[in-house]
Amino acid sequence: MDYSCKLGPAGNLKTACLVVGVFAKNRMPPQTEVLDDALGGQIKAVLKRQDFAADTADTQMLYEPRGAAAARILLVGLGDHKDFAPGLFGKAMQAAFAVLNRSGAADCALVLPGTGENDDTYRLTRAAVDAAETAVYRFDRCKSESKPPKKPLKRIAIVVDNRAQLASAKRAAEHGRAIGNGSRFAKDLANLPGNLCTPSYLAEQAQALARGKRKLKANVLSEAQMDRLGMGSLLSVSRGSRQTAKLIVLEYKGGKASSKPIALVGKGLTFDAGGISIKPAANMDEMKYDMCGGASVLGTLAAVAELELPLNVVGVVPSSENLPDGDANKPGDIVTSMSGQTIEILNTDAEGRLILCDALTYTERFDPAAVIDVATLTGACIVALGDQASGLMTNDDALGAEILEAGEACGDRAWQLPLWDEYQKQLDSNFADMANIGGRGAGTITAACFLSRFAKKFKWAHLDIAGIAWLGGAQKGATGRPVPLLTEFLLRRAKAKM
Repeated sequence: MDYSCKLGPAGNLKTACLVVGVFAKNRMPPQTEVLDDALGGQIKAVLKRQDFAADTADTQMLYEPRGAAAARILLVGLGDHKDFAPGLFGKAMQAAFAVLNRSGAADCALVLPGTGENDDTYRLTRAAVDAAETAVYRFDRCKSESKPPKKPLKRIAIVVDNRAQLASAKRAAEHGRAIGNGSRFAKDLANLPGNLCTPSYLAEQAQALARGKRKLKANVLSEAQMDRLGMGSLLSVSRGSRQTAKLIVLEYKGGKASSKPIALVGKGLTFDAGGISIKPAANMDEMKYDMCGGASVLGTLAAVAELELPLNVVGVVPSSENLPDGDANKPGDIVTSMSGQTIEILNTDAEGRLILCDALTYTERFDPAAVIDVATLTGACIVALGDQASGLMTNDDALGAEILEAGEACGDRAWQLPLWDEYQKQLDSNFADMANIGGRGAGTITAACFLSRFAKKFKWAHLDIAGIAWLGGAQKGATGRPVPLLTEFLLRRAKAKM
């Protein structure tokens, strides 16, 4: 998608469609009122008929409006004025752009609404760009015949009132485009089936991402290299698969050489059948999404490289499959992690933590300022938080607060759960230093407790994204989350103007 930012007046803009917002109860934003005056009250005439309620995401198309340079005007409902916020605006715009993508309008101009009370140009523009990227996304690589819209939406102009807003909108569009590209990269990887997106394929895509980028370098460790490092926990998972494990490392060096990097560690299980503790057959196809943590790390690095942020970032993605086999982990097996700590495997389906723990230990060599691991780790997180928020646990409250604030600002939210020492005893084992599961209660927390034992040498946060990484049912597909949250966090660390 191509984005541009322009100054009004909107009525003079030549475009296939002019998109304007309307609040419920016939209340119009100031920008819409100015446009309506130029059009001789055509919008008010529509509202008086009361067949367009302007609830959030309602749309009404006006064809060949008199006095406007635009071929069409699309009215978009923004809901009650008192509830107006960037998140709801994004929801409305997603519906609008979906309509336009089917309408044959290859370009449009969006009149950015304001309430007259404050200027939130940056956040509203970011919300609009995110909505556009979501609305037009398609994944049809594996279909024998692709049927895209005959004339899809390709260009969006953001229309603002003054030059100060213009500068803010341009920054937002630049940030939003990069986040959209990173999210699309993550979604494309995640939507591929497990027979195509293998650990080797994931590694190849990371290498391709770094190719030609001066500040980004990729390195992929083989099983032999991991074995020499003592990664017995990670390698125990890959033994059940014919696909060899990979440890993918991306280093982005945009900051000073002396600056410690932010490390992102993403679970890259390209398919998880559960191993010997095999999963139920129903919906097992969705276990191709068990690599969404790794995909989101790669997508975030793609966004960071596009924006050329002035900071250092390391991405580490342990990648494997988890399948049943004669050489696979068995319940009761004991493995030795890279840290030297031993683990009793009571459930082979709790494998994500087994590959992440060695990746966390490996990350120590970068002397990171902070580490965030991202994983579709526990079904318990879906029970606790549904598909709205990532579960957050951390050993550093200040780091946790940064992540929560970033998520709230961009609409890709997280919710903090406790990481109290009292939960650690659930991992006690009679035969090893720890068990890989902690029993029925507090499954999301005990999984984080397990990882915390390998994160004692740095500030660390864990994001359980099991509920938010993909959608099921008729809307089945990857969401690209939490690329927006992670990129927002890094934009703030880089002190980018927003």
